[in-house]
Amino acid sequence: MTDGRADLERLASGSYVLITTFRRDGSEVPTPVWVVRDGDALGIWTVATSGKVKRIRNRADVLVSACDIRGNPSGEPVPGRAEILDRGQTRHYRGLLGRKYGLLGRLTLLGSLLRRGKDGTVGIRITLG
Repeated sequence: MTDGRADLERLASGSYVLITTFRRDGSEVPTPVWVVRDGDALGIWTVATSGKVKRIRNRADVLVSACDIRGNPSGEPVPGRAEILDRGQTRHYRGLLGRKYGLLGRLTLLGSLLRRGKDGTVGIRITLG
């Protein structure tokens, strides 16, 4: 049995997590993403039309594990539930990402805003357990 608080601390402290979402047929699709802490949950940010957003709309359960930039896992996966956030909450996640990832984060966020506009990306809140 894992300790939820310890898992949250460990996963939120890394630069990347591997989010595994599920296709309708149950097959797994792992994707490395930046991660921030959002109170008692993890937060990620992605393109609104991405496959992971479509899969989460169909099936909210996910697996989360620590990983490197290439998606090589470095720990056991932890189950969670993902929730796609609204515009205001997504804006909050952009701020958290900018603070955590510094100049690179702010430049990435700016580039995305210029390419996709305010509604081109969404925040995803992941509650572990």
